[in-house]
Amino acid sequence: MPRSRELSDAPAPLLDHLKELRRRVGIALVAVVVGAIFTFAWCDALIALLRTPLGGTPLYFVGIGDAFGIRMQLSLIGGVALAMPIWLWQAWAFIRPGLTDSERRAARPWIPLALLLFVVGVAVAWLVLPFAVSFLLSFATDDLTPLIAADRYFGFVGSLMLVFGLATEYPILLVFLSRVGVVTSAKLRRWRRNALVLAVVVGAFATPGTDLISPLVLAVVLYLLYELSIWLVRAGGR
Repeated sequence: MPRSRELSDAPAPLLDHLKELRRRVGIALVAVVVGAIFTFAWCDALIALLRTPLGGTPLYFVGIGDAFGIRMQLSLIGGVALAMPIWLWQAWAFIRPGLTDSERRAARPWIPLALLLFVVGVAVAWLVLPFAVSFLLSFATDDLTPLIAADRYFGFVGSLMLVFGLATEYPILLVFLSRVGVVTSAKLRRWRRNALVLAVVVGAFATPGTDLISPLVLAVVLYLLYELSIWLVRAGGR
């Protein structure tokens, strides 16, 4: 959308909206690239940190380019995580002109809250990781010696953190749906049993490992956030 139109918050034709969306997405993607470059520069320290749950268990790579590929993989995940504030701000800047003054005041606190929820999700994943790794390695025996591929391990760690970080964002979706009249706190209370079942199912299928701990923790976190969503919706008068 033209800059003058953005400043005035006036309605824009569809083509202007599409141009503005492309610009916002472009800025967000550039932020991911910048975050990935920063992560790549600190990749050795990040690798040392992420492998601490393994203790003295070594990591191996097979392909000649695997070590570089692992750094690229971690850099991309780190870029997405570091760019999350920019993604949230660009999303807010895109939808802001279409909101009334009262809607803007009501929605403004949700940007830092969304970032906080993402950080909480990643932190919970980090706390869960040592227990998940310990559980999985506990099945090793003299006949089953672990030979852990580095790419698969870091893929597991990165996926676990992204899953937890993104899954914790859903209370914001429920609050938004309440604002447009799709759900109410009364409906959410009636759906508690279904929400518990869905949290268990999502925990079982969304987590990348085969351990029992991370799905259970994710299910508990999702259900607790569901209860938080009920409180937030009710606090908002819905």
